[in-house]
Amino acid sequence: MKPILQHLVEMTGHRDHLRLEVSVLSTLQKLSGIKAVRALELFTDKGVAHVRPRTWVEEGQLVSTDSEAAADARRELLEQYPELCECVKSQGDSALAHRPGRHTLWLPVWMHEKVSTCLEITQSRPFSAHKLEVIKGVFLVYQNYQNLLDYSERDALTGLFNRKTFDEQFSRNAASGLSSNRPQSAEALVNEEVAAESEPAQNWLAVVDIDHFKLVNDRFGHLYGDEVLILIANILRSSFRSHDRIFRFGGEEFVVLLRNITLARAHKVFNRVRETVQEYDFPQVGRVTVSLGFVGTARGSPVEILGQADQALYYAKEHGRNQVCFYEDLVAGGHLAAKVANDDVELF
Repeated sequence: MKPILQHLVEMTGHRDHLRLEVSVLSTLQKLSGIKAVRALELFTDKGVAHVRPRTWVEEGQLVSTDSEAAADARRELLEQYPELCECVKSQGDSALAHRPGRHTLWLPVWMHEKVSTCLEITQSRPFSAHKLEVIKGVFLVYQNYQNLLDYSERDALTGLFNRKTFDEQFSRNAASGLSSNRPQSAEALVNEEVAAESEPAQNWLAVVDIDHFKLVNDRFGHLYGDEVLILIANILRSSFRSHDRIFRFGGEEFVVLLRNITLARAHKVFNRVRETVQEYDFPQVGRVTVSLGFVGTARGSPVEILGQADQALYYAKEHGRNQVCFYEDLVAGGHLAAKVANDDVELF
């Protein structure tokens, strides 16, 4: 048991979901008789449940993908895994499949009564009762720690990522993966304008602010103000893809990291969010609008990029509100002067 305890100590030393996932797979892989381990991502595309490997063993090493789930060539229909499919439907804690020379155990990770991750362990012989007990014990430690990490990363009111996690998420998601050759989802390819097909895809940071939010609190009270925040968070959550990132920075300000699309598409996505909020009938409050400023993340430090998006947001709010402004367009048009960030400023 000593090696397992050592692995558990190492596993719970991580403060990152992906590293924790790799660590638990590494721990399980070292158990005797284990033939293969994978972390699967469960997701829905156009109303159909799918599954795809997110972390797996390749040439003896654990590797992970950061591609969009819906565009992953490895994805499969969840119904192709009947035992796992039934387990998810019944909200079960495990599923077993027995095939000649191949016995597979699935352990769904339940968070907020939903499952988006599942560990898959395969060996050539049936699992003994003792082996199942050991594996499930390791898994429960992993699942509990994943829940603790998730709780520490989330804003208590909206359930979005909080500001504390922004720096790490920015480093991992915003400044990487800028190749225009990365696959896009079918929806993105269909909706992309022909004239913009030659544009390089990159990542974007947007700051979203609710217009006149203080008046909402003053007129209707903080209870209805909180409801507006929750509903706008839900709109943001449903407007972006699973691998984009949404944060609540406190008050009425949100930040979005939008990954790997063209400038033309980014304009459309952000304006669609603005229009969705504008058309939504908020209980008691009625109509609410948002202003949005955004910038590309290819160049500059987090301080500079966030500052530029803020400049674009302030311009939008000072010139009518309820609009989307792109920082580089404002600079090119002479509406804003490019500013050099002060390296001594600490935003994180």
